[in-house]
Amino acid sequence: MSKGQFANEGVMEDYLSALLTDDPVIEAVQKQSVARLLEQAKIEEQVRAEEQARVEVPVAPAPEPPKPAPVAPPVSETGSVTQTSLAEKVQQKSVAMPTQQEQAEFRQGSFQALFFKVAGLTLAVPLTELGGIHKLEKTSALLGKPKWFNGVMLHRDEKLNVVDTAQWVMPEKYDETLAESLNYQYLIMLGDSGWGLSCESLVNTVKLEQDDVKWREHHGKRPWLAGLVKEKMCALIDASQLVKMLEQGLNSNDEDDAREPVL
Repeated sequence: MSKGQFANEGVMEDYLSALLTDDPVIEAVQKQSVARLLEQAKIEEQVRAEEQARVEVPVAPAPEPPKPAPVAPPVSETGSVTQTSLAEKVQQKSVAMPTQQEQAEFRQGSFQALFFKVAGLTLAVPLTELGGIHKLEKTSALLGKPKWFNGVMLHRDEKLNVVDTAQWVMPEKYDETLAESLNYQYLIMLGDSGWGLSCESLVNTVKLEQDDVKWREHHGKRPWLAGLVKEKMCALIDASQLVKMLEQGLNSNDEDDAREPVL
């Protein structure tokens, strides 16, 4: 990545105006799979009824059971699995799919990232983990929440949790002077969650290669920090880990633990 690689402002606006949406194809495939399972279960019940009828017909005494009809073997293979267990397998596969996407989408090959500024600090978030950008509006404060929780903002009848990014990222440097100097303008939404980071300005979008980032290798503190963009020396955010910490009421210096969500 070189210094001239920032895209123009028009390209940035295109990225910021687009919201990530869920793929409806996955849901359709799941519905089709369940429908096939229900149809298969009906066939299995009919075959079992036919087999029971054959057993009830008087036959000559023999130590060996009657041989199944030609259609019995393929049905008996699936007949040993109940409709419930098959449906559970389909559900397990559908649940596992998002996990694969979360693990490596911005860790494989090149990716785009949005750069934004907070209190003079530059942060970046992969566009694959960006849920949208909103103009920051009036928030409603809630009692009993962490200091970095700025309140709830209504957007199209949806309640968005607003984070004071400066206080969350660098609580040790946050004081009254810094608080008064902040001029938050936008809300950076994290994935499909209801959490958003306040920011003062949007810088641009940049295409990054894997070598452009010094990736975080060890677990422990700051799981929200995916790595550092070398040339800009700014933090690259892991949005999924950040959301987990926010839901537990943790700040940037805490370790992700097993606490119950507090918000």
